Amino acid sequence: MVKIRLTRGGAKKRPFYHIIVTDSRSARDGRNIERVGFYNPVAQGQEKRIELDLERVKHWVDNGAQLTDKVADLYKQAAKAA
Repeated sequence: MVKIRLTRGGAKKRPFYHIIVTDSRSARDGRNIERVGFYNPVAQGQEKRIELDLERVKHWVDNGAQLTDKVADLYKQAAKAA
């Protein structure tokens, strides 16, 4: 099954997440199919907190991909902001 989920990056105590499309069997930070955005939970000032390619996410969901709970919340926030 294809999932849209977060993969962690960034430094210790400064997380940064890429939002990726991947096979559900692959590891969290393992192989991915496509990167569709990012989430920066510690954004300050002019930094963007969420950037998401809404068209690509919709394309993947229409083709059977499932969003994780956190990514579904981020998708709603990004759609509301756009």
